[in-house]
Amino acid sequence: MAGIYVIGEVTADGHLANISAEVATLARNVAAEGGQGVSGIVVAADPQAAAEELARYLPRVLAVTEPAAADRPWSMVAAERIAHIVGDDVREFEFVGAGPDGRDLAGALSALTGWGVLGNAVAVTWADGSPVVEMSVFGGKLTTTSRFRTDAGIVTVRPNVVTAQPADTAGTVEPYVSEEPLEQPTVKVVERISEASAAAPIEEAKIIVAGGRGVGGAEGFVLVEELAAAMGGVVGATRAAVDSGWIPYSQQIGQTGKIVKPQLYFALGISGAIQHKVGMQTAGTIVAVNRDPDAPIAEFADMVVVGDLFEVGRAVLAELRSRPG
Repeated sequence: MAGIYVIGEVTADGHLANISAEVATLARNVAAEGGQGVSGIVVAADPQAAAEELARYLPRVLAVTEPAAADRPWSMVAAERIAHIVGDDVREFEFVGAGPDGRDLAGALSALTGWGVLGNAVAVTWADGSPVVEMSVFGGKLTTTSRFRTDAGIVTVRPNVVTAQPADTAGTVEPYVSEEPLEQPTVKVVERISEASAAAPIEEAKIIVAGGRGVGGAEGFVLVEELAAAMGGVVGATRAAVDSGWIPYSQQIGQTGKIVKPQLYFALGISGAIQHKVGMQTAGTIVAVNRDPDAPIAEFADMVVVGDLFEVGRAVLAELRSRPG
């Protein structure tokens, strides 16, 4: 069995989730550093497309066909199937994305196997026979370094800490059918609701225009939306704006929201508290507009415009709209 497994997540349309491509890139590099084998596992009612996409990043992928994944929570079904595959007496480390599904799976797999979990990794290396995991804790105020005390464990990897990079040569996909019965309590998915969202997922956007408490209300986000449209980007927000009901949770960035890594992060009325910073600090360029020159965001932004966000925002919008094309 391989020393490292990457658990691939499947999107609603049957493709590989972007976070899994990032995790596969990281795991492949860690495996090379430690001289370990690395493989992938995709568990789904129809895993073929996602497994082929994961094989662009890894030398070997198991495509596990599990019909129950169509109408039961994926994390429970996948965890049980993966526990059957890896067995009891193994030396394995499982890598999965630290998104909602990945965190659920890690907990379920830990309960089934007794393995420990190191969560929200921002970097992973290999030393002395096991992964060494850097984790962001206490809202990003500290970074810890930990490792497993046993020869098996689960690592959840934070989104956007690695840029997905395909391998030089695509790997192989091996069909896998488990004969073991599913023994966990049957929980049915009775309804799926798709929320209307931006053209591009916020985690993958190259440009984000975000608003905070300083926007003042839902009407203030009209300007944020207009700027995002003019720049070809998407709208983001702080937790304060989401908690106030001004914008949906799906656009929240920060410790309890999405982790993003755009080329440009344009922040309007955002103070830059640590809980928000951990979600956007790896952006290529950060431009902030704030009345307060001493706001925390001024400490890490690449450019700070001190002024009224509505005056500055409208001036920027006018300039963008005046350009040809």
